[in-house]
Amino acid sequence: MKEKMKYKVHRLDVKSDNMQDKLEQFLNRLDGKILAVIPNVKPTFQLMGATAKVDFVLVVEER
Repeated sequence: MKEKMKYKVHRLDVKSDNMQDKLEQFLNRLDGKILAVIPNVKPTFQLMGATAKVDFVLVVEER
C-alpha cells in the first residue's frame, strides 16, 4: 500500500529589498523537500506607469 504524501504550504511576506535573503534563510531552515516557490505578483500603478511587485511567496514543502 502506498503511503499518502503530505504537503505543507508556507507563506513568507517579503519586500523587494529583502526578498532574496529572507527566502534563502527560510528555505535553509526547512526539513522537507521543496516542491515549489510561488510568488504573489500584484500589479501596481505609479507615476511612471504600470508595474508589478511581489508582496509574498508561497513555499510548498513535501513532508
